[in-house]
Amino acid sequence: MKAVIDRLEPGFAVLTFPEDNEVRVNVPVTLLPPECEEGDILTVTVERDEASTVEAKRRVSGLIENLIRSKRP
Repeated sequence: MKAVIDRLEPGFAVLTFPEDNEVRVNVPVTLLPPECEEGDILTVTVERDEASTVEAKRRVSGLIENLIRSKRP
């Protein structure tokens, strides 16, 4: 998907999306490629990391199970 740097503020950039100009996203400038300027067009990709999601759920389930066991008399 394409995004446009609408403006740069101290520490973040405001991105707009040509498909829906009502959507605005603030992004830390540290996440932008170097030398970006207002008006630059960016390619934005968002992906689901299924393996990390499964691992996080497994880890949280283990923590919950440990809490439940520690509460038992």
